[in-house]
Amino acid sequence: MTLQLFDTHAHLNVEAFEKNVDEVVDRARATGLIGVMVIGIDVATSRRACDLAAEYPGFLYAVVGIQPNSAAEAAEDDFHVIQQLAGYPGVRAIGETGLDCYWDDTPLELQHEYFDRHLALCRDTALPMVIHMRDSGGLIVEQLRRQPSVPPGVMHSFTGDQQLAADCLDLGLHISFAGMVTFKKSDELRAVAKEVPEDRLLVETDSPYLSPEPLRGRRPNEPARVEHTLRCLAEVRGVTAEHLANVTTENARRLFQLP
Repeated sequence: MTLQLFDTHAHLNVEAFEKNVDEVVDRARATGLIGVMVIGIDVATSRRACDLAAEYPGFLYAVVGIQPNSAAEAAEDDFHVIQQLAGYPGVRAIGETGLDCYWDDTPLELQHEYFDRHLALCRDTALPMVIHMRDSGGLIVEQLRRQPSVPPGVMHSFTGDQQLAADCLDLGLHISFAGMVTFKKSDELRAVAKEVPEDRLLVETDSPYLSPEPLRGRRPNEPARVEHTLRCLAEVRGVTAEHLANVTTENARRLFQLP
């Protein structure tokens, strides 16, 4: 049976897919996907995400923002461009934003500033947020707790522990798992995924990165492969793949305010 799937995080707006988006979309549809969120990391990729959403309406949706590792290279008016793009048809979220303490591309103080600006834009537009987290989960939770209100959103490609998951859930966030949850040594992450409430669970590929088992290391990853992650989670949680596919797809529809 073909599963009904939704990839909540893919970068179809990067060079790896420059010449074959049509083929990637066709394979995704054939696998059972009904939608893909295309994520911006700077002005150029956010514009490209909007273009793809216009080219594939009702299947590709745009997320616009300046990722923490891109913030240091952003021009002075780049965030103003993001604010304008947020009103484009097909834009269903703001991001990816957040914090990254693994790479040192952007000073942490500047990352905090950009995260605050994205959060304010979410509140202004009533759009959810897509949060990037790398070695920074605790700092993200602290910054969210300082907000006047926390917009709906998702911790994408979650890699934290049970406590971090609980903190994110307390803040009203969804939690999304990518290919890493399928890796043979990811027992602790699978244990976290098992406990996430059904109505807060999402799946993603983070294409072209993080190809899941049994395709680990084969790039580019693409939305059609999200099925492997979904089936892994279903097995861990002791439910059928069909059930969890329907649940996660409905969660995505609800979070991103889709028809």
